[in-house]
Amino acid sequence: MLDQLRPDFPGITIPKIRFLEDKGLIKPERTPAGYRKFSHEDVDRLRYVLRMQRDHYLPLRVIGEHLDAIDRGLEPPPIDPVVPTVPTVALAADGLPSAESFRRRDNLRLSRRELVKIADISDELLGELEQFGLIAPSRAGHYDTDALVVAQTARELADFGLEPRHLRAFKTAADREVGLVAQVVAPQKAGRDTAAKARAEETVSEIAALSVRLHATLVKIGLRSG
Repeated sequence: MLDQLRPDFPGITIPKIRFLEDKGLIKPERTPAGYRKFSHEDVDRLRYVLRMQRDHYLPLRVIGEHLDAIDRGLEPPPIDPVVPTVPTVALAADGLPSAESFRRRDNLRLSRRELVKIADISDELLGELEQFGLIAPSRAGHYDTDALVVAQTARELADFGLEPRHLRAFKTAADREVGLVAQVVAPQKAGRDTAAKARAEETVSEIAALSVRLHATLVKIGLRSG
């Protein structure tokens, strides 16, 4: 279903669909095991909801009234744009990390020597990055992809005079964002069923991507006004 919707609605996610279901706008069939089954009618209904939100900025209450009219065999009222349409390019993610990027995992394991060589940094710089909490090896002493990205980025920032001690502020800001996300998903993580855990993981990825988008945009605004 997501594959069918994403060409027209790239921002559609599972939490978004579940939210619309909670609001009663869609009512997918459930299997005896509790899994959702979406029919072609459900997908068309979702398209209508998402189009009314995106193109006409209608609140969910009004969209619900439209769907109720359709369900009763009536025609929904004609919709006229009330504001100019924002170009799609203006709302593009602009290369920012997506929710999928936060869910992606790999099995890369680098030794300290390999990390220093591949990231093209000195052992001293790696030691400083570890000292300020920007990189930490696993219990087995290995480093993963994220450690490699941090090391390479720190090397590039060092060319501009930014040392690991300066980068500690980024770690502090990131820790605050992580804490905020943890507060939001805590109720979901409290659930004991597998579905609750899966929803929590999806929510974490979605909020993380939105958080990075907001952070990057605010930095852009600050630089322009500075």
